[in-house]
Amino acid sequence: MSNRLAGETSPYLRQHADNPVDWFPWGDEALAEAARLDRPLLISVGYSSCHWCHVMAHESFEDPHSAAVMNELFVNVKVDREERPDVDAVYMDAVQALSGRGGWPMTVFAFPDGRPFFAGTYFPKESRGGHLTFVELCLRIDELWRTQRADLEDQASSVTEALGRLAVLQPAEDLLGEQAVAAATSALLNQFDPQWGGFGGAPKFPQAMSLDLLARAWARDRDETVLSVLTTTLDAMASGGMYDHLGGGFARYSVDREWLVPHFEKMLYDQALLARVYLHGWQLTGAPHFRQVLDEIVGYVTNVLTRPGGGVASAEDADSEGEEGKFYVWSATEFTEVLVAGGLTGDEIAMAAAWWGVTDQGNFEGNNILWRPVRGDLVRPDLIERARALLFTARERRVRPGLDDKVLTEWNALWVATLAEAAAATHNTDWATDAIRCGEFLITHLRRNDGRWLRSWQQIEDGPGEARHLAYAADYAALVDAFTRLSELTGDPKWIRHACSAADGLIELFWDEVNAGVFTTGTDAPSLVTRPKDLTDNASPAANSLAAVALARLGAITGVGNYTERSQDICRLVGPLAERHPTAFTYLLGAVELHTAGVTEVVISGDRPDLLAVVRQRFLPAAVTLWGEPWDSPLWESRGGDSPGRAYVCRQQVCGLPADDPETLAVQLGRR
Repeated sequence: MSNRLAGETSPYLRQHADNPVDWFPWGDEALAEAARLDRPLLISVGYSSCHWCHVMAHESFEDPHSAAVMNELFVNVKVDREERPDVDAVYMDAVQALSGRGGWPMTVFAFPDGRPFFAGTYFPKESRGGHLTFVELCLRIDELWRTQRADLEDQASSVTEALGRLAVLQPAEDLLGEQAVAAATSALLNQFDPQWGGFGGAPKFPQAMSLDLLARAWARDRDETVLSVLTTTLDAMASGGMYDHLGGGFARYSVDREWLVPHFEKMLYDQALLARVYLHGWQLTGAPHFRQVLDEIVGYVTNVLTRPGGGVASAEDADSEGEEGKFYVWSATEFTEVLVAGGLTGDEIAMAAAWWGVTDQGNFEGNNILWRPVRGDLVRPDLIERARALLFTARERRVRPGLDDKVLTEWNALWVATLAEAAAATHNTDWATDAIRCGEFLITHLRRNDGRWLRSWQQIEDGPGEARHLAYAADYAALVDAFTRLSELTGDPKWIRHACSAADGLIELFWDEVNAGVFTTGTDAPSLVTRPKDLTDNASPAANSLAAVALARLGAITGVGNYTERSQDICRLVGPLAERHPTAFTYLLGAVELHTAGVTEVVISGDRPDLLAVVRQRFLPAAVTLWGEPWDSPLWESRGGDSPGRAYVCRQQVCGLPADDPETLAVQLGRR
């Protein structure tokens, strides 16, 4: 018998629809029921591609005894962290405050009004190392609820008070300066792992935003040390097992220092952010293997994650057939059999095995994760490409990992921004078409008639699809950037109109009129125990970082001072934190660079694809580009009627002479 989750749009929630647990989705009904029964809320937060979420579900939530205990003692609430980042943010802060660490699955016990009094992550069904089992924990919480409620009240009040402190952070009087960018760069160089690339030890995450900060630093200063850190890390990540050498795309992180053994789930936001940094790496160095990685990431997203109509799914699971990584690994025997069947000789098979580090003993539980032992040597010769095609075809016959096919506005907008930039730089018309198609999908399916954006769209079975949940600040901010990038790709001013509409909604619904910055939730959203404010860049950019960069670029293109000023206000707000912890704000520092160094404004009038190509082949992180159909931006004033056209380059309110030929424009733009 299904519980209340069967009709939800989240695939993760629907995965739990047949649990014996009497789950509620997050909402007023659950809180009212907890108040009526005078029971704590048991809030379980996770996401569909989370391996340990599946483990806990199988051990406890599918277990009739565990479920019976939960149903008797609590009102049980299941939350998809990707669909409800507001709820996740509040209770993740609680987990970290109470336990000193966080992660998923997240397990929270709270009063009926939502105030948390105990929080943790994964709890096993069987005792391990003296820790409480999940059922023992439930029974202990029930005992405290019945006998020490006043103490729990004190705990809940203390935690809730702490949760709200970040949202009332006071802004600095002055903008961050170049010293903050320099401090972040220096900190990354100090954390660099010279042997294996990346920053710090295991587990090792692909810190795309930090790498892009280094790309910006190299483009600006030409420091060879910075370039070495950047290229070493890009080479090592793409050579490791965290990268899918057959089908493209990156797993979420590596459990080891060497990038060999991944946590096998693939997230859309990782593909968007990493494709961008490999694009920039290729633009800066011309290295063909960086371009190959970019092509393969786009191919993976296009072929696997993109849905009919143009929206892009959120993630692929780590697990298939109940085993983590089963889809991706190879025994030496299976590897050989596939290539023998494909007509390769013994010597050729040995060459393929050496290329991908395949051995009889394997490197992962007796099997082989494919990787490239010769770091950075990724451009495949014909024989290896033939072997790759054979292995890929054989792998496609396996049971593929589960697909979380909900379409998230924020993550799709991140992808659109990357794909639009990549399409322009590579002159790839298919990528341009896909970027436009995805942008139009978002407008059609995730924006209400009154202009209010929504967070998540999901097509259930053969229905028309449904979008639920109001969009958050990160959704709006990512849309501003995506639509601005589409305007730069297409030269069509309709995308600027969409960008301005999203920016106006971002400011109207989310802006903190007291301390500046954007709250996570809009003024029209249901209240939580606190109104969170997303400030720190983590696996994806913080909402305030996204807003700061997007509003700065949009302000430069449109000349609307309010956008620029709001971006500067965010930089002032986050400034005190960024000065103390610069590497936690590497995306935000992109906005700081725009304000301190100034935006380079490039306008190309008339039909001059030769001039446009000069701009697009360069990585110009501080530039915005206008071309195509003129509109009412100050940058177009007295420039739209040129025939046959020319380029105008302006920096810090100073413009050079118009450029009539590519060579002159290249000199004005500076070195590549």
